Amino acid sequence: MNIRILQANKNDLEQILELQKECYQAEAKIYNDFSIPPLTQDLKSLKKDFENQTILKAEINGELVASVRAFRKNETCYIGRLIVSPNFQNKGIGKDMMDAIETAFTECKRFELFTGFKSIKNLHLYKKLGYMEFKHLKENKNLTIVFLEKTNIHG
Repeated sequence: MNIRILQANKNDLEQILELQKECYQAEAKIYNDFSIPPLTQDLKSLKKDFENQTILKAEINGELVASVRAFRKNETCYIGRLIVSPNFQNKGIGKDMMDAIETAFTECKRFELFTGFKSIKNLHLYKKLGYMEFKHLKENKNLTIVFLEKTNIHG
């Protein structure tokens, strides 16, 4: 499997948004909430994210199969919207994407991200990568957000 991780460009945004909506269907089912921000985001909003964040993409044989985005605020890199095509999950691509986004922000002292408390696969991956829970925020009766952080050993 020949995977290439690259910085996304504006021409990739429609495909990234399409993949994002496909990937977040599973999350929406877990919480029985199809109004979550990754599913309601539109192209205009993603273009704004593109202007303010680093967005990476992964391609296999020219096909977009994954993406992740992040931005820096003070000494922290905030990572979000890690997505891997359902056809390519459990092959190490999510880990590769996380490694790549962390490498893009080596000057940061820490990394932070969040996921839902029922998102067992996500929590497992992040903990395997060295992230530790530091805060829980009850969003509503069905959703508690779990915040995780990791110290940048290279920063």
